[in-house]
Amino acid sequence: MQYLLMIHDDEAKFERMSEQEARDLLAEYGAFTAAIRESGAFVGANRLRPVTTAATVRIRDGEQVVTDGPFAETKEQLGGYYLIDVETLDEALEWAAKIPSARLGSIEVRPIMQIPAEVKS
Repeated sequence: MQYLLMIHDDEAKFERMSEQEARDLLAEYGAFTAAIRESGAFVGANRLRPVTTAATVRIRDGEQVVTDGPFAETKEQLGGYYLIDVETLDEALEWAAKIPSARLGSIEVRPIMQIPAEVKS
């Protein structure tokens, strides 16, 4: 079963970190990524650019409306994710708890509903 581990952080916390704190956090992420790759659970991961670079698209009354930023005002923003393949939700939760940002923000764990190949065309 695949799970998406969505990393939600307060971007402002990172802006206030010292260079050493930021380097330490990135080193923790490097170690986590190496461990999850080595385990065989790793499928993919990406870090997202700040919400200031985001846009949100909605269709209202048949018209496309594009706004800057995320869809909602929140203290935490989606900053990245890991896509993993493990046997159980418990395993996914264990990996989520090891993500460094679990201490700073939150990690949303959501099972992937895979689309059959014949429908993907």
